[in-house]
Amino acid sequence: MKLLWKVLCTLLLLIQAVLGNWWNLAAVRQQSPHGNTSLDTVMPLHKDNCHRLEYLVERQKQLCLLSDKMIQVLQTGALQAVEECQHQFRHSRWNCSTSIAENSTDIFGGVLKFKSRESAFVHALSAAALAHTVARACSRGELNECSCDARVRKRTPRHWQWGGCSEDIRYGEMFSRDFIDSKEDKNTNEGLINLHNHEAGRRAVRGRMQRVCKCHGMSGSCSVRVCWRRLPQLRLVGDALITRYEGASHVKIVERKRGKNIRKLRPLHSDMKKPNKTDLVYLDDSPDYCEPNEELGILGTSGRTCNRTSAGLDGCRLLCCGRGYQTRVRDHEEKCNCRFVWCCKVHCEVCRYKKDHHVCN
Repeated sequence: MKLLWKVLCTLLLLIQAVLGNWWNLAAVRQQSPHGNTSLDTVMPLHKDNCHRLEYLVERQKQLCLLSDKMIQVLQTGALQAVEECQHQFRHSRWNCSTSIAENSTDIFGGVLKFKSRESAFVHALSAAALAHTVARACSRGELNECSCDARVRKRTPRHWQWGGCSEDIRYGEMFSRDFIDSKEDKNTNEGLINLHNHEAGRRAVRGRMQRVCKCHGMSGSCSVRVCWRRLPQLRLVGDALITRYEGASHVKIVERKRGKNIRKLRPLHSDMKKPNKTDLVYLDDSPDYCEPNEELGILGTSGRTCNRTSAGLDGCRLLCCGRGYQTRVRDHEEKCNCRFVWCCKVHCEVCRYKKDHHVCN
């Protein structure tokens, strides 16, 4: 067991991330040829391990030690965040790959060293996923520090009543803010940008909380309607954040002296709108993701599968960066002509066909 833990620690230190290093808890162990992470085999962590995780700052270790299941909740949140990032960028030139460059200790290589749109998205998703995971763990009774949201019951709606277990997004936000933001310095450009994007991610969860109701009464009369608040699926949050990513605001840091220095985010150009608290913001242009860059851990798009008929990001023209593509014919098999046989089986034939497969040069 000691040897196993030493191997895990070595692995975690090798894949240190820039997001307050919280992503390390995903404990990635397998990678596909194109950098997408396989999260099927992940080693569970335990409360006693919190002090040994050197990439956590002291405050993060304290929060990790709150309860026996806290570190498992943190690990689950990290895994879900990586999976959602890779889903949202699956058709993009940068596909949220987690291949590590030889000279880098970051899980995303050196990509997030740029305060780019991609960095803004990853930071926002990180904060959102942690708030989401903690709030859900609260409602399931997995954490001692929280449970259902009792505050909503103090309201008195007219045609229905609060009941059930409302998921406490306020506690999830508070924990996410305390844990992830604790490693950021708002007096630095990077810290100010990251803090803004963290908050935008948390607001993306809060703004999509759903009210769910259930009817009670004789013969389905719905004389009493009981409602509670439920978290949105993380996929909905990811969809919202990818839209914010596409419209992210290019900003600069402006310092004003009014008794003390006040640092604000302002649009890079005066004709651009001022970003609000739900917008993603970035300082740097994105690096070139078309060609491999070992220093930054960028894999390039050579060998990626593209869609010849698509005019979108997954289309061969955009994804292959003008280098062209190759068409390969592959044999495929699938079940077909299925029929029900009494009783109780389904018999299918196996149909074989050829399908074109397009790969970037």
